[in-house]
Amino acid sequence: MIRPLIVLLAALCLAAPATANPALEAVIADNLDQIEKPSRRSVEPLVAQIAATGPEGLALLSAWTNRALGVTEDGRLLIVDSDSATDAATGAAVPDADPRMLRPNSGVRGVIDSALVAGEISSPDPARRAAALASIARDGTADHLAALRAAAPEADPALAAQRARVTSLLAIRFDPDPAARVRAIEGMAGDVGLDFRAALNPLLATARVAAPAEPQANIARELTVGEADFPREAAIALLTSQGVLQPRLTPADQRNALAAHIVDGAVAGIPVADLSDQAARDRAYEALEAAGAVPPAATDAEADAAIKAYRFFETYAEPNSAVTDAARAAQVRAQVRLAAMTGIDLGLDALSLASIYFLAAIGLAITFGVMRVINMAHGEFIMMGAYTGYAVQTLIADRTLSLVVALPLAFAVTFGAGVALYRLVIRHLARRPLETLLATFGVSIALQQLAKNIFGTQARPLTAPAWLEGAITVNDVISISSIRVAIFVLALLFLGLFLFIMKRTRLGLEVRAVTQNPGMAASMGINPDRIAMMTFGLGSGIAGIAGVAIGLFAQVTSELGQQYIVQSFMTVVVGGVGTIWGTLAGAGLIGGLSKVIEFLNPANTLAAQTFMILFIIIFIQFRPRGIIPQRGRAAEA
Repeated sequence: MIRPLIVLLAALCLAAPATANPALEAVIADNLDQIEKPSRRSVEPLVAQIAATGPEGLALLSAWTNRALGVTEDGRLLIVDSDSATDAATGAAVPDADPRMLRPNSGVRGVIDSALVAGEISSPDPARRAAALASIARDGTADHLAALRAAAPEADPALAAQRARVTSLLAIRFDPDPAARVRAIEGMAGDVGLDFRAALNPLLATARVAAPAEPQANIARELTVGEADFPREAAIALLTSQGVLQPRLTPADQRNALAAHIVDGAVAGIPVADLSDQAARDRAYEALEAAGAVPPAATDAEADAAIKAYRFFETYAEPNSAVTDAARAAQVRAQVRLAAMTGIDLGLDALSLASIYFLAAIGLAITFGVMRVINMAHGEFIMMGAYTGYAVQTLIADRTLSLVVALPLAFAVTFGAGVALYRLVIRHLARRPLETLLATFGVSIALQQLAKNIFGTQARPLTAPAWLEGAITVNDVISISSIRVAIFVLALLFLGLFLFIMKRTRLGLEVRAVTQNPGMAASMGINPDRIAMMTFGLGSGIAGIAGVAIGLFAQVTSELGQQYIVQSFMTVVVGGVGTIWGTLAGAGLIGGLSKVIEFLNPANTLAAQTFMILFIIIFIQFRPRGIIPQRGRAAEA
C-alpha cells in the first residue's frame, strides 16, 4: 500500500483552512449509510464522487483509509486527529466529540488509496505529482492506468517521461485491449529496466498441462516424454496432480501389500508361485483394489497407458498469443542489451580496479626500475598515507578541505619516510637483493606494529566528501561509484605527471641516465646516490597518495598495505619491470582478469585470487620480461 503518500496528503489537507464544501456535504448526506458500511464492489463510485469535491474530499478519504474517520450519533462525519476532531465537510472544530470510528476493510482501503494517488497526479505541486507517480510505479492498479490516461498533459518534461513510462508499464499489465498491450511492449522493447523486465515475466510464465488433445490455450510448446527437462517421472507426477492417475504404486509398496493379503497360498485368487511375473502382480493388486482391500494406486502399466493416451504442453498464463510473442521478442532484446550492459559495467569495474592497482604499483615500479630494489615495505607506505588522511580528518572537519590537505601531506610524509629508509637501510645494501628484501620485510613488520601502537587495532574511518558519495548511474545495470571515478582521474593525473617529470625535467633526464648506465652517468657529473634517493622518495610519496585514495573506500588498518603489496608486485612483473607503460598494462590486465574471475565465480573470492596467481605463473613462462619489457642497457643490468 502507498501509506507514506497518503499520510502526507492527509497532513497537507488537514492543514488547510476550514471552509464549508456544499458538494461534499451533499455527497455525505446522500451516502452516509454506505460510508458507515461500505462494500468493495459498490464503493468505487462513491469514492470517485468524494474525490471530485476537492481538497476537503481528499482529506476525508485520507482519514477514512487511515481509520481516522468517525461518525456521531446525529450523523456527522468527523476527522479525528489525536485529541481533536473536525467536521469532515466544513472543517469546523467539534469539541468534546465522541464519534464511533469507522474501520473499512482492506478492499475498501485499496479503492480509496487508488483514488487518493490518482488525485495527486493532477496536483499543482510537482513534488506531489512525482511522489504519486513513484507510488503508482510501486503498486499500480488498473484504476491508476485509467487515471493516468485521463489526467491533463504533464508540463514538466522529466515528469512527463516518468508518467509515460509508468503508463506503459501499467498498460502491459492491465489494459484489456491486447493490441494496446502489444504496442506498449513494443514501445519499450530493448529496455533493460528492472520494472520492465518484471512486467514481462508474468506474461511469459508457463504451466504444464496434460490433455487428450491440444487444449484451447496459448501454447508455448508441446513436451515430449523422455526429454531432459521432461522425464517420465515428471509426466506421471503431472498426470497424478491433475487426477488422471492415482498416486504411484512403488514396487516395494506393491510387494508389501500382496504379502499382507496371502490367503491359502494365493493373492486375490492368483497363486503365489505366479506372482514372480509383474503382470500377475499388477492383476492381483487391481483385484485387491477393486475389493477395497488396498488403497487405490497406479501401477506401471496404468501409468504407461495414461502417458500414451495424453499429450503434454506448456501453456502461457497470458491467453493472447500476440501479447506473449511481443513479450518474448522484447525479453530477448532486453537480454541481449542486458548482456552488453553487464559487459560495460564489468569493464568499468575492471578499469576502476586497474586504476587502484596502478596507483599502488607505480611507486614500486619506479623504485625497482632505477635501483633494482625489491621494497617489501612499499605496502606500509600505502598504509602510512591512509593514516595520514585519517589524522588530517580528525583535525579538519571539512571533508573536502581535509582531502586537499591530506594528499600533499601524505606525499610529504611518505616521501620523507622513503628517503629515511633509503639513507638508513637501502644504500648500505646496494647490489645485495636478498639482504635488501629481508631488511625491507623487517621494516614492514616494524611499521605495522608502530601503526598498531599509535592508532590501535580497530579500523579507522576515512570519510569521502559529500560530492564523492553515491554513484554515477546510467541505468539499472551500469553504475560506478564516484570515488572510483575520482581514483581513475587521479591515476591519469599521476601518469601524466610521471611522464612530464621523466621527459621534461632535469630530474627525469638524470633518472633515465642512471637507469641506462650508472657508471657513465656518474662520469658526466650525475650523483647516482642522490638520484636513487630521490627516486626512492618519489616512489614512496606516490604510494602515500595511493593510500589516501584507497582509504576512502577501504578500511584503514595497519594491514591495509599488505592487501595491495601482492597485487602491486604482480602488476609490475606482468607489465614489465621498470617501465611506466608496462605498469599501466599490467594494472589493466590484472584488474580486468580479477573482475572477470570474480564475475564467473562471485561466491568464492579466495578461488579468484588462486586462479589469478596461477595465471601469473603461466604467463611469465611465456613472457618472463612482461608485457612491455624494458629495452636497452637498463634491461641488461
